[in-house]
Amino acid sequence: MALTDIAIRNAKPRDKQYKLADSGGLYLLITPPGGKLWRLKFRVRGREKKLAIGSYPEIGLSEARKRRDEARESLAMGKDPAREKQRDKIRARLQAENTFAGIAGEYCEKRKRDGDKAWAPATAVRSEYLVGLLNKSIGHMPIGEIEPADVLAAIRKVEGKGNLESARRMQQLASAVFRHAVATARLASDPTRDLRGALTAPKVTHYAAITDPKQVGELLRAIDGYEGQGITKFALQLAPHVFVRPGELRHAEWSEFDFEATVWAIPASRTKMRRVHHVPLSRQVVELLQQVHAINGPSGYVFPSLQTRLRPMSENTLNAGLRRLGYASDEMTAHGFRAMASTLLNESGKWSPDAIERALAHGESNKVRAAYHRGADVLP
Repeated sequence: MALTDIAIRNAKPRDKQYKLADSGGLYLLITPPGGKLWRLKFRVRGREKKLAIGSYPEIGLSEARKRRDEARESLAMGKDPAREKQRDKIRARLQAENTFAGIAGEYCEKRKRDGDKAWAPATAVRSEYLVGLLNKSIGHMPIGEIEPADVLAAIRKVEGKGNLESARRMQQLASAVFRHAVATARLASDPTRDLRGALTAPKVTHYAAITDPKQVGELLRAIDGYEGQGITKFALQLAPHVFVRPGELRHAEWSEFDFEATVWAIPASRTKMRRVHHVPLSRQVVELLQQVHAINGPSGYVFPSLQTRLRPMSENTLNAGLRRLGYASDEMTAHGFRAMASTLLNESGKWSPDAIERALAHGESNKVRAAYHRGADVLP
């Protein structure tokens, strides 16, 4: 006879476990401690197997029969219900392990060692910081359960504070993490693909730079008269000669300089374009470097931190030096020496535009060229 709810409730434990049969292989196992466990007996290729369905009263009689029927449907399709249940558990565990935070961390580590396309140290720090902001909202969520609205809500918190560029970068990073999950077979598609246009586009602004020749002369004389830290003065004096990116200047090491060949070889790991950048050293630059070498040489950073020689000069030091000279942030920046050089060299007519681009370590991009050359006749 089939089981009834009354018969199940009245079933008492015995010294040994026993079974109350229902139908279709379903039965209730009564254990000595008083547990009531649903089990399904079935055969696969002549071999008897059992499937644990759950315990009573958490799973009632009608629900147990429903799960029995589902299991028998799987059997009819040639599937083993016990094996399918085991696979479901594995999938659930993997899904729980594959959180956004876990995969984002994996992606960041990949990008930091990604050959020629590896992130520069500064890019890695910035990207991991922004990923950390995303993790506060969606880091704990399984990657397969995240929807576009979840990502947008996380990014809106940053956008709402007016940090439009950071919000845009966060969206790009989130998309990159999802695409990494797709590429590693842990996600079907990128849920951020439909968020394009959802964020307020940041206004493109250029680093402030002085490009008027007369004002450039005034700036260089002001730097020569700088009365702050000596190392900061040397860095400010060197910047207009080599016009490299501020991070490349701050992280310069003595081992990169060949004074006999008068060349500074910035390693690919520190350049934006991920290739070695050779900077010719003029007589004036060599003289400046020799003065610095007498103070900070012969090894380590050329411009170390004031606190320790194990770290480079702070990224704010050069800009702070310019402020000390009286130049506001909308007048001149450390990065502005590059636009200054591009503009004056192009307007001089003495140099090939391609040679100037090579000296600036730019990629082949007219948009980049226009951003740096700020003369009256911007290059096409």
